[in-house]
Amino acid sequence: MSYKIKIQTAKVLVVDDEPEITEIVETFLTEAGYTVSVENHSRQAIAKAIQFKPDVVILDIMMPELDGYAICQEIKQDPKLANVPIIFLTGKDRNDDMGRSFKAGGDMFIKKPFSCERLLEIVNLVVMSTSRH
Repeated sequence: MSYKIKIQTAKVLVVDDEPEITEIVETFLTEAGYTVSVENHSRQAIAKAIQFKPDVVILDIMMPELDGYAICQEIKQDPKLANVPIIFLTGKDRNDDMGRSFKAGGDMFIKKPFSCERLLEIVNLVVMSTSRH
């Protein structure tokens, strides 16, 4: 399967409580060929993941109600989503936050502010490294 086909069939769920962030990421990844769904509410993020069945989740850590760690853990508890890679996209930066991200089940950690190009490179890398297609 070619690189282009794999990306065009990949689905990305973007979860962030800041609509401006989800809009920027959604636009950029959609233009790159991904199917993107967004969620701005932590409680609905888990239901959205179950319904959308993403190939990758981009998840903010600092969210009201449930933080990104809790969302990640709940997603990973679902047998159908347990192997979905999770990329934490966050304003948090300390080493213990990165450690907590991986402990919660996250696969990558990107600091805000971020470059859309760098985010796309990481999403491409994660999609290419999974064998879900």
